[in-house]
Amino acid sequence: MSHDVTSAPRQLVLDLAHRPALGAEDFFVGPSNQTALAMIDRWPDWPHWALVVTGPPRAGKTHLANVWRLKSSAQRRRASDVSEADVATLKADGSLLIENLEAGVADEKALFYLLNVAREEQLSILFTSRTAPGDLDIHLPDLRSRLRALPVAAIAPPDDTLLKAVLVKHFADRQLMVEPHVVEHLARRMERSMEAAQHLVTELDRRALATRRRVTRALAAEVLAEIGRQTQD
Repeated sequence: MSHDVTSAPRQLVLDLAHRPALGAEDFFVGPSNQTALAMIDRWPDWPHWALVVTGPPRAGKTHLANVWRLKSSAQRRRASDVSEADVATLKADGSLLIENLEAGVADEKALFYLLNVAREEQLSILFTSRTAPGDLDIHLPDLRSRLRALPVAAIAPPDDTLLKAVLVKHFADRQLMVEPHVVEHLARRMERSMEAAQHLVTELDRRALATRRRVTRALAAEVLAEIGRQTQD
């Protein structure tokens, strides 16, 4: 079942800067992510040799990491896959992207060695993490101290304008016709996260198809209430 998309909801995003997709999703620029974006765009003129970009799921960490990786020609590693062999990669390329610190570091001594090499030779490492460095479960004291000392660019929860833009984008992707007042209603009452926005639109689409209804404020209220009950269970 397909729905036409009216042009009205798109007016909600006209005052937001937009960057093309690098990875899974487009990237809308707002106050919540401007600091992290500015630091990525500033490279190689960083005030420090490393940076940690933190944020919740789907906040845009992968997009920013891809931007930096293309600029720096860095190789990508998961924190859980880092090994001493990556020292040669870091030295050869001058940069390294290490993602998902919150998932754990398999070889903490290897990561500590990488950080020492980067500091001594002024090479660049970009980390991404859902968790701030000070809250990571790190056993090696020297590594824990070193990570906590790194500069952090945190992506905050989205503001109203950014949240509405993301909702409109998800609705448009699913060819759902949604009036601006419905988007406003949702943005005021939903959990303030990119992940929640995607989940909410998915559930609205499912309910609209199942009941052959348009996405109205009444349907939005039903789905919001259902999601709220699921969260409490």
